[in-house]
Amino acid sequence: MGAVSEFEYRYNMTMKIFHSHPEPGFESAGQQETVWGRQWGCDNDVGRLRKVLMHRPGDELKVIDPSKRLEHLGSYGDVENQSWYWRGDTIPTLEEQQAQHDGLADALRKEGVEVVYLKRCAPGKHKSIYTRDSVIGVKGGAIVTRLGPIVRRGEEAPATETLASIGMPILRTIHGTGIMEGGSFAWLKPGIAAIGRSNRVNEEGTRQVEEVLNAQGCELLRVDLTGYRLHIDGALVMIDVDTAIINPTQLPFWFLEKLKELKIRTIEVNPDDPSGAVNCIAVKPGRLIMEAGLSPRTAETLDKLGIEIVDVKYDKVWLGGGGIHCSTSPLIRDSI
Repeated sequence: MGAVSEFEYRYNMTMKIFHSHPEPGFESAGQQETVWGRQWGCDNDVGRLRKVLMHRPGDELKVIDPSKRLEHLGSYGDVENQSWYWRGDTIPTLEEQQAQHDGLADALRKEGVEVVYLKRCAPGKHKSIYTRDSVIGVKGGAIVTRLGPIVRRGEEAPATETLASIGMPILRTIHGTGIMEGGSFAWLKPGIAAIGRSNRVNEEGTRQVEEVLNAQGCELLRVDLTGYRLHIDGALVMIDVDTAIINPTQLPFWFLEKLKELKIRTIEVNPDDPSGAVNCIAVKPGRLIMEAGLSPRTAETLDKLGIEIVDVKYDKVWLGGGGIHCSTSPLIRDSI
């Protein structure tokens, strides 16, 4: 073989000097701040909430047709085209829903949270208000999900555009045949999370999320939800570093035992209150935003245990199929 040319010699020496550095990792504070401008994402569900993704309801709600009543379900929907459905037995005005959504956003701002709104809404996707399902905040960035039903497919694109516009790293977009919705993802503690597999979350979507978490050294628990339950946040929401509010009738026994093993105290929803009591959000450890008047007995129990509650009226939005937890997708939380 001939001698190395002067060009090759200089090239090789340059590459030796300016070589690649896999460490420190992508999620490290230094790399986040140097490359992405700040530390992004979440590794828990209760640390002080800094930034959240929301969508103020708007013209997309015009697809709802009050004449398409589903009497046997006490609700409304376009069964033929699968283009929309309204869970409640009444349809409030857009102004009523906007007023309550504004009230939630204002309550978050008073807690020091920066509210980021979707840059746009996918046409006719009237459930875009429930931003929790489109984005999962993980350490160092976000996972953009792939929503299950036709009525929601397409909400992912505006979420992606919005994250890009604020400079948030997207670590994975659920693809292929995977389906995943953020309402069925929960951080239990830093380093351990749970996904509720259901009609809206399949194993392929779960596997793709697990790949991201495994790269960060995190464990993922698979929790198969009962019946036609959609999301784990209908049965469990973390409200303090070591405390969860739960509906035990919707969780398997082994998982309840796992929570004990993890030393997570569980507060059960009062059976005389609606299950929607679980649908709240922690803005810092032990301080919640919760729907006013929805679950008075559960709220009384929380108060006695020293959990602070900020009441927000949200019953009009709730009729569309989701509550306060559903309407907020955390983008940045402090570590705990």
